[in-house]
Formats: sequence, C-alpha cells, structure tokens
Amino acid sequence: MALIEIRHLKKYYKDVKAVDDISFTVGEGEFFAFLGVNGAGKSTTISVLCGRERRDGGDVLLGGQDVEDDAGARAAMGVVFQDCVLDKALSVRDNLKYRAALYGITGKAFDRKLRELSALFDLTELLPRPVGKLSGGQRRRVDVARALLHEPKLLILDEPTTGLDPQTRKSLWETLLGLRAVRRLTIFLTTHYMEEAAGADRVVILDKGKILADDTPLNLKEKYAHDLVTLYHVRESDVKMLGVPYRREGEKYLVSVKNSAEATALITAHPQLFHDYEVVKGKMDDVFLAVTGRTLEQGGTK
Repeated sequence: MALIEIRHLKKYYKDVKAVDDISFTVGEGEFFAFLGVNGAGKSTTISVLCGRERRDGGDVLLGGQDVEDDAGARAAMGVVFQDCVLDKALSVRDNLKYRAALYGITGKAFDRKLRELSALFDLTELLPRPVGKLSGGQRRRVDVARALLHEPKLLILDEPTTGLDPQTRKSLWETLLGLRAVRRLTIFLTTHYMEEAAGADRVVILDKGKILADDTPLNLKEKYAHDLVTLYHVRESDVKMLGVPYRREGEKYLVSVKNSAEATALITAHPQLFHDYEVVKGKMDDVFLAVTGRTLEQGGTK
C-alpha cells in the first residue's frame, strides 16, 4: 500500500524548474532513499511534501490525503531537517516538552513518551542540559527524538547524519531501523552517504528536477555498476588475454566484470591467473556517477 503518492509534481522559481514533472510512490513501511547533488530538487520536493511550500502543479498525497489541504496528513509526518530546529537556550527536556505540547502530549502522557525516547536515544543524562551546550551528535539524537514525539507514520530525514562520527551514525541507524521494524515506520531519506542509501528498499535518483532512476539498490547496481576483480602478482600481457576492461594501479590490475557470474567464469577459465585476487561488488557511488555523470559532492546550491 502506498503511503506517499507524488504525481507530476512541479515547482518553479521564476525560470528555474526546481522540480520538473516528477512522479513516484513510497510504500507504507518502506525505507526510501532520495538522492541527488545539491540543486537536484530534493529539498524542494521535501518542502512541498511537508506543506512548507505550495506546488505549481501535480498531486502530493499522504495516506490518500492532499498535504496542502489536510492538516491531518501533515501531522502524520515527523521531519528532521538538515539544520537543527531546537531552541539552543532551552534544556533538552524543555525543548521536547514544548514540542510535545504542540501535539497535545502533556502531563503523564509526555512523561511516558520522554522516558521511552530517552531510553531509545540515550538522552537521560542530556535532559537538563541546554541544547546549545551539546555536541553535534547529541543534538542530532535530540532532534530525531523530537520528530518522533507524536509517533508519525512517516519520518523524513534530510541529510540526518552529515558531520556525525561513524559510531554515532551507526548507533542512530540501528535505533531508526529498529523502530521501523517494530512500528512499520516509513523512512524517507536524503543523504550524501552512499552506504546509507545502499540499505534502502528503493532508491530514486534526481538530477536537475528530473527523475533519472527508480529501482532497488541491487537492481541499480546490476544495471549501472560493474564488479571489480583485483589481480595481484600477474603480468599485464596475461591480463590483456582475458579480453575484458581493466586498469593498472601500481602493481595490481583491476578487471571490470558485469557481475559475479562473469567473475566466476573468468576464474574458472583462467585459474593460473587467479591465485591471488579479490572481488569487490559494484557500489552505489558507481551507480550515482553512471546515472548522473557526477558525484554527490558536485553540483550547485539547493
């Protein structure tokens, strides 16, 4: 069942087509990744989805309801923006308390929710501290907890782990994916970290306001990213005999193959060359480069 339905969405700024007639759906309980360089239209799409900006054309539905016209649809979302939206002068507890009150969560109901989120995101010792005194990783944990206060059906994460150390990123994702499994939470992610996108159920790649690819990570890698077989202690003349693309890096040779089946066929046919080798699967970075012609670090401003 589709939770999000976007049909022929258009959003223009004068002569700039920020989002140019895109359509896609996100299923209930799905982990969905939305990728594109800066300026591709990701944040604009999210702003329209959240009801922060009005669209110039098309339909944007959440649970079958138009997000512009239905306050209940917007209330079913929790959003973690790139920039922290917490009040730095207030304590963590007061930030969460005042945000919860906006959803009618007060008194004992808030106390229960606070205990639950504190346990999930390891916030207990942070509750009395001003948000402005927290580290970036600590603020991000609080910000995600804030977005989950009202138990939304959809959690939108706009570059949620940028600047976080690997351990904090790992811990945050373990918690979020655990919640997804228990609550059937739908996660809508934009990210610059390809390993995060690789764990999604589905990936849409956006460029210049247009969708260029929409598929599972596995299918995208099979279509756009070749595997690499690294050969050690061989002669270049022998590598050439394989008849497949390769490149030399120092004393090793990187042979490009379409998939594991092709790698296995080469190894079986030429066992004398494959006495010291390793096979590396194609990555989402390779997919993104093949689809857009650019890396995620390239592009203009949003």
